[in-house]
Amino acid sequence: MSEDRSEKAEKFLELFNKGKEFTEELLRENQRLRYRLAAQEADSSSRSSDEIQRLRAELAQLAEENRRIQARFREVEEENKDFANRYIEIEEQNNNLANLYVASYQLHSTLDFREVIQIVQEIVINLVGAEAFAILLLDEKTNELKAIAFEGEDVMPGVDQISTRLGEGVLGQVAKTGESFYINQDVEGGTVTLEKPLAAVPLKIKEHVIGLIVIYRLLQQKDAFTAVDYELFSLLAAHAATAIFSSKLYSQSERKLNTIQSFLDLLTTTS
Repeated sequence: MSEDRSEKAEKFLELFNKGKEFTEELLRENQRLRYRLAAQEADSSSRSSDEIQRLRAELAQLAEENRRIQARFREVEEENKDFANRYIEIEEQNNNLANLYVASYQLHSTLDFREVIQIVQEIVINLVGAEAFAILLLDEKTNELKAIAFEGEDVMPGVDQISTRLGEGVLGQVAKTGESFYINQDVEGGTVTLEKPLAAVPLKIKEHVIGLIVIYRLLQQKDAFTAVDYELFSLLAAHAATAIFSSKLYSQSERKLNTIQSFLDLLTTTS
């Protein structure tokens, strides 16, 4: 697909160059005819009025043709700008989708809980561009959300100690409703606090929320979330939730299995 777009871009450039050359040629011919007309008018005794009229008509025709070509040239130039912008946008989307594919592959490549959490952190930093954030998990026995991983405590003090109950405040409501929260920093009240983050995305398995990804500050080179980011958030949250939930279950079952194995070993030794 990218090769077809490159060929189209080359054809546009070729058309521009031809249009430019033709326009310059018309301008030269226009100037030549003007000189010729001036000479004819200066020496009207040796030229007939019919020839002068013919030259004037030819000059007017060339001027009109030149105007049409310049107008078409501007249209094609605008089309090329639009094409270039769309090409850049599609390339960016393709890059983000490729990055997400790699990220999702990494998430599901291990069942080690700590490794999964570390991979999620790397994705939030490198793919989303977050400088300060936290990953919260919900304790279904106490209905409490607690931070199990965080980044950027130097720029967002307290990010390592975030804790809230289900349904309380912005974070609790996001966990309860399963609806993402985003703040608009350009309007009044857009100040980011621990209780009111830049973004809070629920980690959901179907409609069941197991935790949150809470973002407080973006990296310096990123001013705000883009349209692609919101799509990435929903996809990332689903993949991260599945990976975290699966690795957590695996870790719990492995601990239980080790406990049972130790108990069996103890029984075998005593017998």
